[in-house]
Amino acid sequence: MPELSRRRALTAAAVVASTAATWPASTPATAAGHHDSPRTFDEVYKGRRIQGRPAAGAGHHHGAGYAVFVDGVELHVMRNADGTWISVVSHYDPVPTPRAAARAAVDELQGAPLLPFPAN
Repeated sequence: MPELSRRRALTAAAVVASTAATWPASTPATAAGHHDSPRTFDEVYKGRRIQGRPAAGAGHHHGAGYAVFVDGVELHVMRNADGTWISVVSHYDPVPTPRAAARAAVDELQGAPLLPFPAN
């Protein structure tokens, strides 16, 4: 195997840099403008009342400034850097909106009550 010369290393770096510059961004379409606050919602989904609204002050918001509730109990949600959302109930399944996070939590709970998430 030939030794890595300075010329080969620089050539490889140039190829990687040019490929990275032309590689399409892999962000979901829903992430466009992800700094905008999601819409307020209030609906019954599979017999459970789910709500979402902009939030200020105390709560579990991780800087997103948005609160989600299932049957009046706050569902801890977090916005990812790519604009997707996760919740404490479905943490490893990112979804495009807080409403989708609430619906995924209801699906995952399968009728069980959502317990309050401790603040500490």
